[in-house]
Amino acid sequence: MSAPAVVWFRHDLRLSDNPALVAAAATGAPIVPLFILDEEAMGCWRYGGASCWRLHHSLESLADDLAAQGLTLVLRSGPADLALSGLIAQTGATSVFWNRLYEPWAIRRDSEIKTRLRGFGLKVESFNASLLFEPSRLRNAKGEPFRVFTPFWKAILAAPAPDVPLAKPEGMRAGPRASSESIESWKLLPTSPDWAQGLRERWRAGETAALARLAQFCARGATRYAATRDQIAEPGVSLLSPHLHFGEISPRQVWRETLARAGEDGLPFLRQLGWREFCHHLLAANPDLPERPLDKNFERFPWREDEQGFLAWKKGLTGYPLVDAAMRELWRTGYMHNRARMVVGSFLVKHLLLPWRMGEAWFWDTLVDADLANNSCGWQWIAGCGADAAPYFRVFNPILQGEKFDPQGAYVRRNLPELARLDNKFIHRPWEAPDSVLRAAGVKLGETYPLPIVDHLHARTRALSAFESMRAHR
Repeated sequence: MSAPAVVWFRHDLRLSDNPALVAAAATGAPIVPLFILDEEAMGCWRYGGASCWRLHHSLESLADDLAAQGLTLVLRSGPADLALSGLIAQTGATSVFWNRLYEPWAIRRDSEIKTRLRGFGLKVESFNASLLFEPSRLRNAKGEPFRVFTPFWKAILAAPAPDVPLAKPEGMRAGPRASSESIESWKLLPTSPDWAQGLRERWRAGETAALARLAQFCARGATRYAATRDQIAEPGVSLLSPHLHFGEISPRQVWRETLARAGEDGLPFLRQLGWREFCHHLLAANPDLPERPLDKNFERFPWREDEQGFLAWKKGLTGYPLVDAAMRELWRTGYMHNRARMVVGSFLVKHLLLPWRMGEAWFWDTLVDADLANNSCGWQWIAGCGADAAPYFRVFNPILQGEKFDPQGAYVRRNLPELARLDNKFIHRPWEAPDSVLRAAGVKLGETYPLPIVDHLHARTRALSAFESMRAHR
């Protein structure tokens, strides 16, 4: 038997359009599939609670898919270089294949591992499987990374089409059996308290579920995306982000299928895939993006300290129904609609004047689609300190946002049952409702539902004053 090849799975937990797996299978060598939980390398960006839950189920699905092909997924934890070295020694593997990650910690780690293994005479190959284009491929007119999204999107549209997705390899041979840790030993799932009931009801992990989700969206929603994407209570978005983050589906598959099924009507949706790409290219060019604002003026911003306000925000007890509904949906399901993310983010950094990194950390722990590039860019955009950022003086009014994007109050009622009987006129501003209306709806402000923790107009004036203070000290 020829020496086996290790295929190191990471955020590419699928069999189709998996360049590393295809390349390994093309050698004819027996294959040893591997996943390493290397939390030490991730540093402060270790998986949050919701991501751990999602990873557990995604790995279970991948293991089942590999088993159907006669392969056994090996699980190892600890530093990746030691885990790989141990598996190579145990199996006699002479080649290692993986698909690249683009987080700064992963780039450093993988470069060192590749150099060391090649120094020992092993064949090591890596591929792009998680982006439409390598970050080094798209550049602006000056040959520099893009800092503004619109020209970046135009560059994507002008570039040759992304590569055609690869078919799942057939006839793979299994490598020698290797010792493996159990997924249960990693304790990725919550025990007591079990907070994941809403996640279990909302999500199905794995490649099969991802492809089904894409097919459903292309059949029903892709052509209407531009009209429905901001209607928070409606099923107008794809819900593909968790599948994309863990690589249960590739962006190339999403790109090709959407164009094939929706044509140019699918471009508004693909523009969102372009934003995901933009965020990853930004992170590659700015490795400190998760910790430092791109606009360095914001390092002098006069943020406040307000633990009570932060706690109210996290628990969905701010007194603003749209904000509270979104934060409770996040806790219950591990997800939040993108329009709602903008509103709750603006509330944190502009109504409460709390640092954007506090919101970034909370989202990292609670989102099933927590992605370092998207999360960092999204929060910097909201705070006004990132690339292509919303101007700081743009302060979302949570009342008007609710009335515009949840006009019937269906989203609020679904997530705030204590307001479910309040009529549409007051569902986004219950403090303005007459006492008789509140009594009829069973609402006692300050008891069953909080009064607003901050006045919108006061908060807006305070935020603009803080921004002007920062600008004055440039």
